[in-house]
Order: sequence, then structure tokens, then C-alpha cells
Amino acid sequence: MDKIISMIGLAEKAGKVVSGEFMTEKSIKEGKASLVVVAKDASDNTKKMFLNMCTFRKIPYYLYGTKEALGHGIGKEVRASLAILDEGFRKAIEKKLNESGNQDAKISEEMR
Repeated sequence: MDKIISMIGLAEKAGKVVSGEFMTEKSIKEGKASLVVVAKDASDNTKKMFLNMCTFRKIPYYLYGTKEALGHGIGKEVRASLAILDEGFRKAIEKKLNESGNQDAKISEEMR
């Protein structure tokens, strides 16, 4: 398992992750999401919906991993989307995402 998925798993254990489309959307709208991760194999509608929501609210948005990997990382079934609720975890996970050279992952760089 890669470091990013492991860190998401740690955030989950700390109770700082919400997952699934409904809960991720709710956390964004309530201003609780610090970072949103959407699986690369999520539907185009899902990707576009979260990109629009995150862009509007200036929340960092990444495409990373698969639905299976994201779900497995937090000990659940497949998950197309999740939100990190904690600023400390956001910084650590975002740092790893940027270090991974996974440039297609970073969509909202211009938002900062």
C-alpha cells in the first residue's frame, strides 16, 4: 500500500475522514472538508460535481488512486470520494500527493 493511502487510513482511524458521495458532499457544503480526494476511476459526473464544488469553495481537490484502493485504505468497501476533515492531515497528505509527482492529481493548484 502506498504512503498516501496509508496516511488516509491514519486519518480515518483518527475519525478525520468522511467517505462516499453523500457524506463528502455534505462535509464540503458545511465547510468541514479540508481536502477532497476522488478516485481516478470515478464517473465523469462525480469528478465534475466535486471539482465544481471544491473550486467554488476553494478546497484542494485531487484525483488519486482507484475506488478500490480508497475504500481499502479506510477499511471500507469501494469509495469514489472522500474528504479529509483535519488541517494537519490535509497538509501531510497534500505534501505526499505533490511529492509523488502525480501532477494529473492536482487540479486546483491555481485556487491557492
